Amino acid sequence: MNDVAREVRLDFGRGLRIGLDEAILCEHKSLEQIVHIMEQARVRARSLLLTRLGADLAAALPEQLAAALDYCATSRTAFFGPVAALSAPARVAVVAGGSSDAPVAREAARTLAFAGQASELAFDVGVAGLWRLLDEIERLERMAVVIVAAGMDAALVSVVAGLVPGAVVALPTSTGYGMADRGETALRAALASCSPGVVAVNIDNGYGAACAALRILNATGARVAAERPGRDAG
Repeated sequence: MNDVAREVRLDFGRGLRIGLDEAILCEHKSLEQIVHIMEQARVRARSLLLTRLGADLAAALPEQLAAALDYCATSRTAFFGPVAALSAPARVAVVAGGSSDAPVAREAARTLAFAGQASELAFDVGVAGLWRLLDEIERLERMAVVIVAAGMDAALVSVVAGLVPGAVVALPTSTGYGMADRGETALRAALASCSPGVVAVNIDNGYGAACAALRILNATGARVAAERPGRDAG
């Protein structure tokens, strides 16, 4: 067994245990590790969600593996192998305060898509121009879960949670400068929200926010189950 094989132990049974398949965090992994992981999935006919996959690393993948990759440079996510068709109608919305929050918001939307869950997107609806959010409220009110990606003071989280009946998952982002403190202020604002029932995930954790939404849908039966290729204990 080579060194890379010793470093990697994939959890192909996670989806059967908790309803969420393992995702591969590519940041800080070597090209050799990522190639080994993808090869292990390929021989088992399993699909993978790759997160924090930089464009340079994606471009360096062997041609055979790269050809099976659906890569999004904005979110730095990739689907390896086939992915199920999206369920309809969408039961989750992903809301971003500013266009600078789009990468994190799109990571959440791509994670949902990998799980077969469609989502509604609403970008650049921050509270500095509240009319933009109010234009979206009717469709947000229909959602079982609303993920709110916001940096700076993250006031958008409390405003949305005070207007919609669905579960609200706060996704603080590192957007901002000065006292925004790389997302620390947004995280604290989300945790201190006076709107009841807000759930907060870590800074820039779009993947985690989507997983929280999927757990909520699974627990409430609101999610339409989607069979994905290779969903065995492997």
